[in-house]
This record gives sequence, C-alpha cells and structure tokens, in this order.
Amino acid sequence: MKSIVRRGESLSLAQKLSRLAVRLRDREWRRYGATLLAGKVIGVGSTLLIMAAVTGIFFTKVLAADSTVKAADVVNPVNTAWTLVAAFLVFGMQVGFTMLEAGFCRSRETVNVLMECIVDTCLCGILFYAIGFAFMFSHGNGFIGYHWFFLQGAPETYESTGVAFLAVWIFQFAFADTCSTITSGAMIGRTGFVGDLLYSVGVSGFIYPIIGHWAWGPDGFLATMGSSGNFLPGLGQSFHDFAGSTVVHTIGGFIALAGSIVLGPRLGRKFKRDGGGPMLPHDLTIAASGGLILWFGWYGFNPGSTLSAMDFAGIGRVSTNTTLAACAAGLTAMIYAYIVSKKWDVGFTVNGFLAGLVAITCPCYWVSPTGAIILGGIAGVVVCLGVELLEWLRIDDPIGAVPVHGICGIWGTLSLGLFACGLYGAPGPTGPDNSAPLTGLFYGGGFTLLKAQFIGSAIITLSTFTVALVLMYVVNLTGTLRVSEEGELYGLDLHEHGISAYPEYVISSLAAPAGMPADLTIGRAAEVKSVASASAD
Repeated sequence: MKSIVRRGESLSLAQKLSRLAVRLRDREWRRYGATLLAGKVIGVGSTLLIMAAVTGIFFTKVLAADSTVKAADVVNPVNTAWTLVAAFLVFGMQVGFTMLEAGFCRSRETVNVLMECIVDTCLCGILFYAIGFAFMFSHGNGFIGYHWFFLQGAPETYESTGVAFLAVWIFQFAFADTCSTITSGAMIGRTGFVGDLLYSVGVSGFIYPIIGHWAWGPDGFLATMGSSGNFLPGLGQSFHDFAGSTVVHTIGGFIALAGSIVLGPRLGRKFKRDGGGPMLPHDLTIAASGGLILWFGWYGFNPGSTLSAMDFAGIGRVSTNTTLAACAAGLTAMIYAYIVSKKWDVGFTVNGFLAGLVAITCPCYWVSPTGAIILGGIAGVVVCLGVELLEWLRIDDPIGAVPVHGICGIWGTLSLGLFACGLYGAPGPTGPDNSAPLTGLFYGGGFTLLKAQFIGSAIITLSTFTVALVLMYVVNLTGTLRVSEEGELYGLDLHEHGISAYPEYVISSLAAPAGMPADLTIGRAAEVKSVASASAD
C-alpha cells in the first residue's frame, strides 16, 4: 500500500472492495470499524442536539410565530439612532439660548444668565427623570399620567414607535429643557437666583409635563379629542401639534409672560409711551450667533419629532419647511422694522427667523413648502407686532420671549388649520398613514381642523397662564423672586455671583469672589457712576 501511494498511484474500486473484504475477516479490523462508525454517529447526533437547543433558547421567539412577542418589544436600531442624534441637536439649542439671552441682556447680568441656563438644565434633567416624563408620557387619564416614576417599570420601547424607551426619554428631556429656558429669557435682569430655582421646579416638574400630557400623552384629552367617548366627540377631529408650537413654545412663552407681569419691569426701564425705549443689548454678536445655533438645533427639534429615520420623505419635507419658514420670517421682520424705524435692525431680524421656526414647529409635517413660506412670513410680522404690544402694555421682556414663543406659538398652531395641504396623515415608524390626511381651510378642508386647533391652543394657553401666575405670585411671597433694589442697581453678576462676565472692564473693578455685602451695594454703585461721569468730563 505504501509503495503504491509513494508512486502516486491509487486503488481502483474493485481493489478497494477486495481490501475491505479481507479486513472484515479480521476481528481487530471489525472492532475498529464499529468504533469509528459509532463515533461518527454520536458526533453528528450531538451537533444536531446542540443546534436544536441553541435555536430553542435564543431564536425561537424571533423566527417562529409566538403570540407573547409584540412588534413594539423589538427595538428598531435605525429609528433609535435617529432619535438620539435629534436629541443631541435639540440639547445643543441650550448653547444657542444661553448666547441669545446673554447677548440681549446687559453686561452686568451676563453671569446670571449663564448660571440660570446651566442650572435650569441640571434641575430639569433630575425632575424629568423623577416625575416629569411619567406625568407627561405615561398612561393615566386625560389629564395626567401616573406610571414610570423614576423610570421604573418602563418597557423596552416607547409605545409602538420601535424606539428604545430611554432614547425617547432623552429626546423629550431636551424639549422640556427648552421650555424652561424660554421662561427665564423674559425675566432676566431682576430675578433672584433662588427664586429662579423655585419657579423652575414648578415649570419643569409640574406645569410643562402635566399640561403637555393633554396634547402629547397617549391618552391626553386633547390628543383623543373628537373621538367617541372622549372630549367633544361631535367635533370629529383631534388637536395636533407635531413638534411643539403649543406644547413647548406657547407654554414657555406664557409662563414667561406671567413671570414678567409679577416681577414688573427692570429699574430704569422707560417704555415708548412714557418717552423711553428698550434697554439696549450689550453684545449683538453673541445674540445673533446664538440665534443661528438655535436654527441649527431646530433640525433636531422638527425632523426628529418623526421618531423615524425611515420616513425619508417626511423628514425631508419637515426640514425643508423648517428652513423656508425661518427664511421668510427673517425677511419680513427685517422689512417691517425698516418701515417703522428706517434702520436695518439685526435684533428684529434674529427674532424674526426664530418666530418663523416657532410657527412652523406645529404644522411642519402637514404643510407644503409654499404654505411654510406664507405662514413663516406672517410670523415675522406677528413677532414685531407682539413686541410693540408688550411695549404698549409696559411689560418688560428683554429678549422677546413672549412674542417669539408665546404669540407666534399660537399663530403656528392655528396655521395648521389653514395650510394643512391634505396629502399627509399621522406619522409612523416607517412612514405616514395617509388614509386620513389633515386638510386645512385653504385646501378645501373646511373649519373642522381649524376649530380643533383653536380649542386646543386656547385651553393650553389660558391654563398655562393662569397656573403660572399663581406659581409666580407664590414664589414672590417668599421674597426670592425679585432681587432687592440695591442688588439690581449694583448688577446681578456681582450681587448674586460675585464676579463679572468681563473682569477686565471697569464694572468688574469692584468684583470679589465672595460678592459684596448688601449694605455696600448702593455706595459702590454710586462710586461706579461717579467714576463714569468723571471719565466723560
């Protein structure tokens, strides 16, 4: 045999059979063959058993039909990743808000603005983890949710979105943080830091999530409005707010209005009807840059609200509508300001495109690009009129939070009832359900959708404003909402935080890490005024 193999020759079939017959007559060869065959049978059988066991343990519920597995229990990785990216963009808006508020305020209260925006974010995160998300997005009744406190007992995914539960949480936390920051913008320059903390607990922990549940909760009474057995069943239409013109911006804007009313204007603020005018911003470079960062973050705010990267047409349409509304609003606000003042005003222009962004936030999924331009252009004029209205009412809003977010939030919500183009229905994990598209008045849909939008907006606006007034008056009773006259004259940065944002300037020559004693603030403020007057002479 060895000699045959060495010569490269092989046995024929007859030779192999003959060799096998010879070996089978040998007892040792028979025993060896039986052992070899048994080993192969055992090996193959063991492999099949292992495969069956692994399949049964790990893969049966995916590959086989099983009534205990629901589609909602399966995390969609693409949509989850999209939601997280959008959440990060929305959170980045905090940089924009901080810069916008810091730029529009006076230099002596810049540190106070920075501190409020940072601490509001930290406080909102803890509150939204503990109670806020549960109140707003869990099942309960038409007015409030009451599950998932401290994120306990939560499912793998949120409802039928296929998005991981905690990805939805962080996305919605960024929205809640936006609402809280809007509130602080109208109250800068005279709000005590402790008072800011107290009202922020009420806003982030209770007002925003509870009222937000009405429109965005799985069983909120406005979300289910118009259906059998729910609020106003004869209306036949529910309230819609795609990304939060009402839920985020109107709520934030009207809390800000309540705070501004209870606080009163800043010391030295003279309104136009009294022969004065607005206090000038100290750094428009920061303010304008902050506004553009907010515009960028809005591409998470609006397209991200689809919670679906697989709705390709939807996120493209929303992004385009968001852009066009902002562009149109910036231009119309600039033109309006020029007609009134004969100046090309950057402040009005920045607030103009922000107003367009606020207005398109509700209808962005359901309107056409042309509709977005029209409603955005109107928002640019509405925000200017809103600024003039507050000036006439002697309400001090240093950055225009009430006109931009509150008033234009209402306009954006109502505009859906006018401009919904009748082509798109409710968004879903893979695309819209267009079997029941939303159609506004201008597209032949009649007044039904407009009435639903008006009812929802009115209920949320009035409820928010009423509760916020009560909250602000209660905080004011503690003596912490407004700083003392001495502290405001001295400047919140030095009085509350012991340092100026610009330590190389004259204003910071009095700064000390520990701040200044209250009994010295008037004298120090007078000293600064005296030095400034002497320099002018």
